[in-house]
Amino acid sequence: MAIAEAVSQQGLTTWNVDAAHTHVAFAVRHLMITTVKGRFDEVSGTVRSSDAQPAKGDVDITINAASIDTREPQRDAHLRSADFLDVEKFPTITFKSRRITDVKGGNFTLAGDLTIHGVTREVVLDVTSEGRAKDPWGGERAGFTAATKIKRSDFGLTWNQALETGGVLVGDEVKISLDIELLKQ
Repeated sequence: MAIAEAVSQQGLTTWNVDAAHTHVAFAVRHLMITTVKGRFDEVSGTVRSSDAQPAKGDVDITINAASIDTREPQRDAHLRSADFLDVEKFPTITFKSRRITDVKGGNFTLAGDLTIHGVTREVVLDVTSEGRAKDPWGGERAGFTAATKIKRSDFGLTWNQALETGGVLVGDEVKISLDIELLKQ
């Protein structure tokens, strides 16, 4: 049976992540006085959804951990090292949805398993549908924004350095934001 047939039998439509128009960003406190922002440049995945039943569907996203970019090569190298992401041992960051709830128009919550550094924890994303449009080449696209917060220590990312003035070099809370563009398969 063809994939398209299997999808239509389940009442779900498959969408692919358009990596060129998708941004996965993060922000974390630095020196307790400022925020460092970064992104991951390589993301892929699929979303299966149902217009008739918005709470039905699933999301499967993979991020190349080595594609981290904070606009500072030395910091990026440290973040790729065993002190943080350890990309040699854990080359990907993944998210696999478990459930969609609290659907209110174009807003909903998406709970799923986030795996970073070999550790999996459930996270909840607040998601907003930004709409759908036909592109100039006949494809159908959909856009979403999402946000959540995690504690990096929950994922085994515990490297830090104490400051003379009190506090630590790198905050534990990480804010994650996503701007995702999907292309209907």
